[in-house]
Amino acid sequence: QLQLVESGGGLVQPGGSLRLSCAASRFTLDNYNIGWFRQAPGKGREGVSCINRSGRVTKYRDSVNGRFTISRDNAKNTVYLQLNSLKPEDTAVYFCAADSGSSCASGSWSVTSQYDSWGQGTQVTVSS
Repeated sequence: QLQLVESGGGLVQPGGSLRLSCAASRFTLDNYNIGWFRQAPGKGREGVSCINRSGRVTKYRDSVNGRFTISRDNAKNTVYLQLNSLKPEDTAVYFCAADSGSSCASGSWSVTSQYDSWGQGTQVTVSS
């Protein structure tokens, strides 16, 4: 199984920003589509965004579109999720996941079973 490590979470006030990173070791991330998911307490895991291998295809859930930006730097073997204009309802544990198929080009990009490997997550808390 691939090893993914998320970082960059923290406590931020409403309207603030964070940048999450998803790094891989011992394998090349550019062979995979990468998805970001989040899970709030008492709720299911939901898809936030995805990016395909080349970075030319990206998708977002409606509630974050225009506020979050996904990108990848294959030279650094890292995928990023820039979170801007954060709201209390964005509070959750954020996970990145890797898919060796074509999930980000399809309508099933936010389905957790499409992804083969997951990181441990990083906590994002938006509160004043």
